[in-house]
Amino acid sequence: MHDDQIDIDRDTVELLLADQCPHLGTGKVLHLHGAGTVNAIFRIGDDYAARFPLRGDDPARVGELLGEEQRAAAEFAEAVAPMAAPRPVAIGEPGRGYPLPWSMQTWVPGATATVNESERVASDLASAIARIRGHPTRDRTFSGRGRGGDLRSHDDWVDECLDRSAGLIDIDAARRLWGDLRDLPRSQPDMMTHGDLIPGNVLTHNGRLVGLLA
Repeated sequence: MHDDQIDIDRDTVELLLADQCPHLGTGKVLHLHGAGTVNAIFRIGDDYAARFPLRGDDPARVGELLGEEQRAAAEFAEAVAPMAAPRPVAIGEPGRGYPLPWSMQTWVPGATATVNESERVASDLASAIARIRGHPTRDRTFSGRGRGGDLRSHDDWVDECLDRSAGLIDIDAARRLWGDLRDLPRSQPDMMTHGDLIPGNVLTHNGRLVGLLA
């Protein structure tokens, strides 16, 4: 594992696309600047996005991880359909001074959700979550890592969140609700879950949910 930070700019992306993906056309390349430190994301024309890892690593390992991500993305898009989600397009090779494999996916238009969205967005999101939970797990089970599993394993984080929310919500009522929810008996097998439904992964347009990012 390497910890070196990698830089990539729009000119390099344009050269890589011309070398490896000429069949996708010559759409305008736009660097989407954000808070992310793991990947640089570039929008390619109206239809695609490219993700370039920014942390140095073994290229073979990165290629394997990108393959896993694309397989998961394809399954996620199937699970949320007909809701839009990015679909894998290609895995690019190192080149033009950039040392790692990189990936391309379809672009899903929409605006990042805010706290002021309509009730229709909430209803759309609930329906999408229900579709995800109904998607076959193919006998896979929760590994115990990340989000999901036994709610009681999240006690410390919930306590911290509630402490920080003093003055914003009814803390006592929220603690009582958490106390009830965390002890609910398990009555169903493992289900598929998104695990990261933060606003940045929820896309809306004209008061409706239009897409989800994995």
